[in-house]
Amino acid sequence: MNLPARHLLHVLPSFGIGGVPVRITRLVNHFGNRFRHTILALDEVVSARELLRGDLAVEVLPYEVDKKRPLGELRRYRRMLAARKPDLLVTYNWGAIDWAMANRFLQICPHIHQEDGFGIEEAHGQLRRRVLYRRIALGSSRMVVVPSRTLAEIARSIWRIKDRKLRYLPNGVDIARFANATPAAHLGVRAKPGDLVIGTVAPLRPEKTLERLIRAFAGIASDVPARLVIAGDGSERPRLESLAAELGLAARTTFLGNVNAPEAVLKLFDVFAISSDTEQMPTTVLEAMAAGLPIAGVDVGDVKAMVAEENKPFIVAKGDERALGEAVSSLLGCPGTRRRLAEANAREAATRFSQDEMFASYEEIYSS
Repeated sequence: MNLPARHLLHVLPSFGIGGVPVRITRLVNHFGNRFRHTILALDEVVSARELLRGDLAVEVLPYEVDKKRPLGELRRYRRMLAARKPDLLVTYNWGAIDWAMANRFLQICPHIHQEDGFGIEEAHGQLRRRVLYRRIALGSSRMVVVPSRTLAEIARSIWRIKDRKLRYLPNGVDIARFANATPAAHLGVRAKPGDLVIGTVAPLRPEKTLERLIRAFAGIASDVPARLVIAGDGSERPRLESLAAELGLAARTTFLGNVNAPEAVLKLFDVFAISSDTEQMPTTVLEAMAAGLPIAGVDVGDVKAMVAEENKPFIVAKGDERALGEAVSSLLGCPGTRRRLAEANAREAATRFSQDEMFASYEEIYSS
């Protein structure tokens, strides 16, 4: 007799194109109809829905939160949990923590919480009010899942999550997809032959601090025949475009908007750059490694631990824009170094960050 598929209710701050939603879509597509999924987006943004296979039992719901009635919302969440009766509630990041609290006492269903990183409010440290709330809300969770060693230590020492409930589960990457991709030449990011491309892929949100990358590029722009390409979209785009124009870089900076095939875009880059104020284990860095790119970036979360040993000197202090520019410039100026780091990063991604291992770990969690 075939048992009905387990029903997973995913609650996340947004289901727009970005690291966590993209990982969810890959998991859903991989598992097929082994699980039934409901996805709630608390900011009503559901653009990642287009990445889901059309033949699967997935319900994607934009959800409007009434921020003026927080206690009323908690009761509403409980009613929704009781009505839908999921086999597992999965909450993501601070933006969904109220759903964990709604399920905390007289628990309606088993719950796991996934924390992938922080917004701009906690980019430079933990907020006491949020720490206390997390300690209470996650008290009855079956598991707290984190993708980085840095975040595991925060969960253990600050949020007081017991070791038996804490699961370190690094992100995985489809090596073949990114290694063997065909470059998206139709995008025309190279204005002329010989141009080098510094690129990044990121949602344009404040914590990604892309102004740091633009200013770092401004510091080296007169020395290198290079262009800056930013793939992604979001609320920060107008401000970033204005900054590029103000610094005289408008003609040498391309904003691509959201991309559905990051593997094809990454293949256009000579150097991948990351400039965020806060990260834990960014999927885009994994994808850039798998695509065979050297990484110039800032030392946040596990970024320095992720890249190959040879690449570590090009991961610099977070607040040092000049050092970031010098790291980019050094890579652009030495094709041999770029090739050596590209090969080392590709090997590192294939050895340490297998997508198949990630899938197997999530299947164990979802099934247990």
